[in-house]
Amino acid sequence: MDPSTVIWIVMLVVTPIATILFAGSWGLIDEIGKGGLTLEDPLPPPPAPSRPMTPMAKAEQKAEIRQMVQARHDRQVARGESPVEVDVEVERLLAMGAEMEPDPSSEHDDLLREEVRQLVVARNDRREKRGEAPLDVEEEVARQLRELT
Repeated sequence: MDPSTVIWIVMLVVTPIATILFAGSWGLIDEIGKGGLTLEDPLPPPPAPSRPMTPMAKAEQKAEIRQMVQARHDRQVARGESPVEVDVEVERLLAMGAEMEPDPSSEHDDLLREEVRQLVVARNDRREKRGEAPLDVEEEVARQLRELT
């Protein structure tokens, strides 16, 4: 058989097959680049607001920190280095974490207070347009912040 005949036969067979496969893959082409890391995906929900730790949670946290510090101590002893004082290091880390936690008894942060104030002022403007008596802004802000906690 002549080589040019073989080429023509292959072209006649392969071309329709390639066309069918290409036409059937349009749905797959739309999926390229999609997945968990694209910018088109919605953002994950923000973390839940932190709440004050219960005594049980504090005890569990202290036990976990003690385990990690003890493991560091054991590795340093095994390498011949001067080990950390476990109890002192645990207390230092717990104190450092306590400084980073928001104080639950403190007032709300200024940004939240300002946002609530803006909402109250906007509500007052709508009330005045309807002919209703305006609210006391400071009292309403304090009331709404109390409801949030």
